[in-house]
Order: sequence, then C-alpha cells, then structure tokens
Amino acid sequence: MGPSRREFVKWLSAGGISVSLSHLASATGAPFAAHETLPGRGKFNPATKGAGRVDGVAKVTGAKLYASDFRANDLPGWPQATSHAILVRANDATHVYTGMDLARLGGALKPSVVVTASDLDRIGTQVPEFYAGDLFCPVGKTPLYLGQPVALLIFEKFDAFDRARLALRDGTFVQFGEETGPVVVPDYGAFRFTRVAGPSPDKPDVYSPIQAGWVSPKTVQSAALPVWSALAKDTPADYAKAAKYGEQIRAELAADDASLLVLDREFETQSVDPMFLEPECGLAWYNGKGGNLELLLGVQSPYEAADSIAHLFGKARAPYKPAHINAQFAHVGGGFGGRDHTPFILYVALAAVCFPGKPVRLAHDRYQQFQAGIKRHAIKMRSRIGIDRATGKIKAFAADHVLDGGGIAHFSASVAVVAGTGAIGIYDIPKVDVRTVAVHSRGVTAGSMRGYGILQAMTALEVLIDEAASELKADPIDFRRRNALPQNGRTMTGNPYIVSVRTPEILDKLEKHPIWQQRAQFKQTSSSDRLVGTGVACVTKDYGSGADGSLGRVELGPDGKIAIYCDHVEMGNGIGTALANRVASHLGVIADEVSVARVDSFDVLGLVTSGDPATMDQKTQDAAEKNPRWVPAISSPTSSSIGAHVGTHSAGEAARVIFRFGLWPAALELWHIPKTDPRARQWASATWQSGQLMMPGLEPLALPALAATAHARGFVTAAVAHSFSRWAWSRARFPLFGEQYRADIDALAIRRSNGKFERINRVSVKFPPTDNNRIGTAYTSMCGTVVRVEIERATGALRIAKAYSVFECGTALVPEVVMGQSQGGFAMGVGYALLETLPPFEGGPGNGEWNLGRYLVARGSDLPLRDLEIEMLKPQTPDEAPKGMAEVVMIPIAPALINAIHDATGHRFRALPVTASLLKGVLA
Repeated sequence: MGPSRREFVKWLSAGGISVSLSHLASATGAPFAAHETLPGRGKFNPATKGAGRVDGVAKVTGAKLYASDFRANDLPGWPQATSHAILVRANDATHVYTGMDLARLGGALKPSVVVTASDLDRIGTQVPEFYAGDLFCPVGKTPLYLGQPVALLIFEKFDAFDRARLALRDGTFVQFGEETGPVVVPDYGAFRFTRVAGPSPDKPDVYSPIQAGWVSPKTVQSAALPVWSALAKDTPADYAKAAKYGEQIRAELAADDASLLVLDREFETQSVDPMFLEPECGLAWYNGKGGNLELLLGVQSPYEAADSIAHLFGKARAPYKPAHINAQFAHVGGGFGGRDHTPFILYVALAAVCFPGKPVRLAHDRYQQFQAGIKRHAIKMRSRIGIDRATGKIKAFAADHVLDGGGIAHFSASVAVVAGTGAIGIYDIPKVDVRTVAVHSRGVTAGSMRGYGILQAMTALEVLIDEAASELKADPIDFRRRNALPQNGRTMTGNPYIVSVRTPEILDKLEKHPIWQQRAQFKQTSSSDRLVGTGVACVTKDYGSGADGSLGRVELGPDGKIAIYCDHVEMGNGIGTALANRVASHLGVIADEVSVARVDSFDVLGLVTSGDPATMDQKTQDAAEKNPRWVPAISSPTSSSIGAHVGTHSAGEAARVIFRFGLWPAALELWHIPKTDPRARQWASATWQSGQLMMPGLEPLALPALAATAHARGFVTAAVAHSFSRWAWSRARFPLFGEQYRADIDALAIRRSNGKFERINRVSVKFPPTDNNRIGTAYTSMCGTVVRVEIERATGALRIAKAYSVFECGTALVPEVVMGQSQGGFAMGVGYALLETLPPFEGGPGNGEWNLGRYLVARGSDLPLRDLEIEMLKPQTPDEAPKGMAEVVMIPIAPALINAIHDATGHRFRALPVTASLLKGVLA
C-alpha cells in the first residue's frame, strides 16, 4: 500500500520532516475551552429557534479561543516566557534597498536576533511555489512591492519589543539608494472566455469553454498587457479559435446597427482591506538541534499552512531543520479569505527556528495588518453590451478586465478567472467574450477576499444593466426578468447549473416589496435640501472552488452522547453549529461535543493524493483511483462559501452510516422486527422527533436506548468519512454487512461498539470527471436587493432609509447564523460602495501609516439598523442540500446603492467608492 496521509505529506514536501496537525484542544489539561461543547441539551439546543450557537458561551465569556489569546505559558509543556517578533517592511518599491539603521534601536531596545535575506541563504530555506519571491528583500535589490519584509527582529523581553514597535513606526529605519522604478514582473495570468450559443437552447453551442477548454494568449514579456489578437505571432491554436469567435462578437457590437442598443462603459473598483477583527498572529517554539517545531496558528487553510512550513525547512541545514513539526490550530477571529494561504505563517515559523529554545510570538497590530495583509483586487473593467431594441433581449456582451494583483501572485489568476466567468451575472446571453488579466504591481498583495472577483464584476454589470433598462425605457426588474438565465440554461462557460435557479422568484419578491412599489411616491418627496432615490440589483455567486475536500468523524457513546470532528475552521461562520445540526438530522439530537480544525482525527483513512485536482486529466485520475486510498484532494481551506455545503458534508455522511448500520439494526431489535420483515428495509421512512426515533404503529425509541443496544450488539457506533467535490460529489460503494453501500463519499472507516476503527476499502468509485475543471461554476446561490436612499444636497451626506434583501441558500443548517451572515454582508457592501478605499501605491497602506483613523468602515450610523429587512427563501424540497451563501449576500448591495444614487441625482458613478464629497461635487 502507499504511504499514510502523514507519511504522504512528509514524502511530498517535508524533506525528512515528519508533520502532524492538531486542533489546539489536543493539549490535555489545557486551562481554557478545549473545544466547542454544549452544556447539556436541556439548556442549549441550536436546532431550536433562537437558542444560539455551540461556541457562543465560550466566546461571550471570554474563553481563550483565538491565536491572539495565547502566550507560551498557556500551553502545556511549553516554556513559561514568551518572546516577541516584529517584521520590518519596505515602504518604498522604486529605489534600491541599502539596509536598516538599527543603531537607533540601542540599549534596552536592541533586538536579540535580526533575521534577513542573507540568513535565509545560510539556513537553506526554500520558498513554497505559491509564495514565489524573496521572503526578505536582499540588500542591493529594489523591493518587489510596498510592504515587502526586509528583516525579522526578535526581542526576548516584551518591554524592548513594545518600545521598538512604536519607534519603528516612523518608517525611517529602512534605507534606500538609487532610483530604479518599480520591478517589472510578468502577468500572473491571462484568460479568454468566449461562448457562441447554438441556434436554439436545445442545440449544442457553436463554441464554449466547456467544449474547448480554458485558453490564454501567448505571453508577451515586453508588453504591459497581453496581445489578444488571433493573429499575434506564435498564437496557440486553441487560443486562436476562441479569439476568432471573440473578435467576431466584438465586431458585431461595434457595427452600426440601428436595431441594436449598444452601451460601451468603463467601471473601476478599488482596493480594500478585509478588516477582520483579529489581526494575524502566531506562536512558535523550536527546541533546536533538529528537534520539534511547535506552532499555534489561526488560519483558514490548516493543511496548506503545515505543508508550506514543512516545505520551507525541507532542505534546511542543521541545526535549523526540525525533525518534526506539530501545528496546532486555534479559532480564527474573522477571515473573509484574507487568512487563506497567508504568507504570515512562514515568518512565524522562521522566528522560532532563528531563536531556538524560546517561544516567539509574531502578531500584527492594525498598522502592520494594513501594510501587509491580503487585499481585495482593484479592477478596471470595460464592458460592451448589445440589446435588441424590439425585444429587449440581450444579444451579445464583451468585457475586458485588468486586475491589480500587487506584489505576490497569490490567488490573482484564480480571482481573474472567477471574475471573468461571472461577468454576465444572472443573465442568458448567447454571445459572450471576456478577456481578463491579473498583473503584478508594487502595491500590497491582493488575493482571496469575500466576493472573489464576482463582487467587482457584478457591480459593474448591474450598474450597466440599469442604464440599459433606462435607455430602453424598460422597467429595471422586468428587463432583468426578461433576460434571466432559466433553470437549464447554459452559463457563459457552456454548462448549466446543477442546483436550483431561483432568479424569477427573487425578482418577483423585489418587485412586490413596498420599497419598490412606493419608489415613485417617495421620489416625489425630494425637496430643495434632500433627494430620494431607489435602486435594485440581482446577482448570483458560485460556492466551492471546484476541487474541495471534506473530512468528518462522528462518534456515538453507549449513553447516546455524540462527538463530531471536522477539518474545517471556525472563523465566525458558525461551522460548529452547522455541523451539530446536520448530524442531528441523522442521529436525532444535538451533539455533546463539536471540534473543528481537527485535522488530526482522520489518519485511519490512510488517504493519499497526488497531482493537481484542478488541472489533472482523466487518464491520470483513472490510474490514480485504482488505489483505494487515493483521493484528488484531502482537505480544503474554509473559503469559497463552502462551510455548509462542503464543511459539514462528510460528517453528515458519517452520521448516516451510523444510523443505517448502528441505530437502525438496534431499533429493529428493540421493536422485535426480524430481518425478513419488509419493514426491516424501511429505514428511510423513520423520522426523529424530540430525540426519539419514530415509525408508524411502533413504539418511539429514545437515542440512549438505541445507542446502548448498538454498543451491546457490536453494531456501528462511529464512522469517519472523506468526500471530494468537483462541481459534483465523489460517489463510491463499500462492502458493509453483506451489502454494497453507496454514498457520496470516497473513503470510509467504521467502529463497532468501543473497538478500533477499521478501514473499509471501496470496491468502486466515481470521482467527478476532470472535464468539470472547465466549468466556471455549477453550484450557485442568488440574492437580490432593493434600497431607498436620501441624499442631502448641501453636504452630499447619504442615508440609507430602507433596504430589503432576499436570497436563497437551500436548506439553512442554522438560520440564525445565516441571517447574521446576511446582515454582516450588507454592512460590508455599504462600506465597499460608499466608504472604504486604499490608494494603490506610495500613499496607500504599504507605507505603514494606515490605521482606522484613515480607513473608514461602515458603522451603525451608516446602516439602516431598524429599516433593514432580510428574507431567506425556504428550500424548494425538504431534502435540498445546503448552499453556500456568505458571499452572495454582500454582492448586490453596492450596485443597488449606485443605482439608487442615480435615481436620486441623475448621475451615474462608474467608480467606487461614491463618497459624500463626490456626491456633493455632482450636486453643486
């Protein structure tokens, strides 16, 4: 057999370093809340409306849960004292870096250790490919970007650290020489998405990405942007075909055709910060001489963090190369994508290795987080849309996107793809051509953030759609309805959605809402000192990355107590409560213990993986899957709105196995029903009510009695499962108790009574086809918003008088958390539309001078706290799977506000944010 999961990580990237990953709770006897635990079902039940969430008590009573809460003396077995580290960063990216003036940090402020680029050469580190570039700018080179680290300073005593931290804030310690201008780096990625539909909806497309694959032009290093022409020198054949159709679409839009309304508009969105509550923080301890490296981190991607750190030291020289890395993971104080694949963790590990024997804490303050944290991409977009004047149907759409990726590639190419494939929103458009490129700049690195390119693209689109409706003198909602993609229609990549499409229902809700119905009446209340306007927007957002792994483990005690373990991360998203509720649907009651980020709980599956699940071909997958322990991906970051859909899936399937092969046979025994009785196969008809298993005409059975019987008779009482999603779930058959059990999982282990777990090798598996990698998205959720604004003529001050958002998310596992996400999304949308902005270069956050005194976020006074109505549509069927919704609820807010501002002022803004000063300028 192949290597185990831990052995595989070691073999893949650690260069002889063994790696283990665990939840922070694994430290026995820890004097803090060790995991998410329910204090008794009688007192606390998240499944009961209004009862709260499983981590609520710990959070509101101040338990130590987050990475920033901990010091070394909180962790069993660690030394008592904590040292502290600071990253010194370049505030110039156009001049040669010549060194640091650390002589000013003399006396009590002198650092114990200074780590620079030359030290990394001496240690023998290797940067993971994802973070390609210098971890520290070497002396004699121009920094790659503003905020690039030049040194890591470590202080043994807190007082020295604290005083040095304040002294370093003036930015003059880093010195520069000759002016060189910014470093020139090739594009991070360029793609073209072109579709030409067939003559009717039931006919194949003439051309589409799902047929032909995703294509890119030849890279031209001397050009600032890609050369998109089909006639460019050395153009790849697959790209030339897309370019040919794409240029035909653009020519049709440029033609002088009186029957076609053509709008050609530009829109620009800004860079913003995720502004999560807890700045990035980590704690590490290396005992030196090739020993253990202990880490405490708060990230969205635990597996990636451990793998990247192992890679960093995989070829390090003694004594800097640890023999073993143990990464523990705490809760995350907000993420919004900004803690997914964060380079911050590499510096946490370096701090410990460079100061052996001493636990070291690296923690950003808000200045440092602004200077270094991942930002949202600023995007410049040009869109052309052609609409048949007679029918009001959109005939063609073309767009060009340029994304500013900042200093490191991060997920820029992926964001460009998602923005490109989402550029036509909810609409059915037969001819589409979108060209998108992510470029390097000297700005702070941009990467994953809530909305992930769709926010920018659909803001531009929904503002354009509103203008088109106005030009056609059409009702804005009716125009959207007329052009909405139907349930089985094809997206711009050529595939249909495989989930419900509820756009018509959402548009109907928006149309019937009093805010929209009364818009003319309230507009008449505009006066000499106040303007009133109403705006609408309707959007869609994918959930999932197209290559998502899920791990779940569920255990049932003889007394009926339930424990759940999951690899996904709690970052304010309520994943623990969602897990508890999803498992309860199979086992009847809420769990007694829910542990998240438990990446240490699944070794019994012995999973192995290889290749890139997003790019591998079918032949490679078919060969690899012959190993019954192989899966395309083991675990995924908690991102892409996958908490409910992916994060809880495997635990739900594990619970289903326990019910089918543990509780159901126990119930048959207690009911005295023999296996030959037809009722013995009617497990799907059984229901849970108040913790009791119900069947018509039979005595209700309480979970403790069922659990006790299952344990006594050696039935299944625990299960571990893995699943993989590539726009569809993996599905396999497992030999269980004389039958072939089929489920949407690809790996399974079971435990009978209190015995050891036994792996059940699958006898067949069907992974989603690799052609699904050509799908832009197949999972989607919809959301619409209507807002009414009031604007003071004299000052430009805008007040949101009333707002209504309506969305769908399949089955809501925790409705209260879903509503909370929607309210937070509304607030973020308001900040994005009206307040938040970061200048891109020297005047921006990379200079180290930004904090909340300069950066404006939405506060309560900016929001319609008592006049915000949010409606969540009920699932279409009782068994509809949960959908990801955390991003989609933010996306329509900005365009609805921009459209309301136009309705009030008559001016169309085509750049964000629309501040009070800009409003005052157009009203003057």
